[in-house]
Amino acid sequence: MKHSSQIIQVAMSMVISLSLFSNMATAQMTKKEKQILEDSKDAKTEFIKTDGLMKNLFENAYGYAIFPNVGKAGLGVGGASGNGMVYEKGKLIGKAKLSQLTIGFQAGGQAYREVIFFQAEKDLEKFRENNIQLSAQASAVLVSSGASGNAKYDNGVMIFTQTKGGLMYEASVGGQKFEFTKLDK
Repeated sequence: MKHSSQIIQVAMSMVISLSLFSNMATAQMTKKEKQILEDSKDAKTEFIKTDGLMKNLFENAYGYAIFPNVGKAGLGVGGASGNGMVYEKGKLIGKAKLSQLTIGFQAGGQAYREVIFFQAEKDLEKFRENNIQLSAQASAVLVSSGASGNAKYDNGVMIFTQTKGGLMYEASVGGQKFEFTKLDK
């Protein structure tokens, strides 16, 4: 009886320690980073709400980067930027900045969400080392009900976007570049 009580005390101590460690990591975030984290959680919920099959992708991908608020505008030359959070096996590991430059016929502006799934550790590692750039050939799937059901990884990544608002006419070429920063713990 006394032995099971000790086991329970040790287990409770571990739970409390893990909780404190998790809270310390969040406490060290800036106000802006905390807002991006909350927006990322909301974006994940919206992706899954729109396409329930995406829940499986979030659970089974080696990692993912989620950008909850990407702003895009253009008139001949265009650009986009946004900040997001990066996860490995479901655990928050860092933050990322997305930037994009496009050239071609384009006019307008829009806001959207983007999530990039990484198939394996090596794919996430390329992202962490800032060695991943998505070119015009990397196709993003516009999220709609069931859209993720037939999506496949291409060179270790799978990209989904979801329009939040605005209107953009576009026939352009360009690419996205990312900058990863590990979160201090």
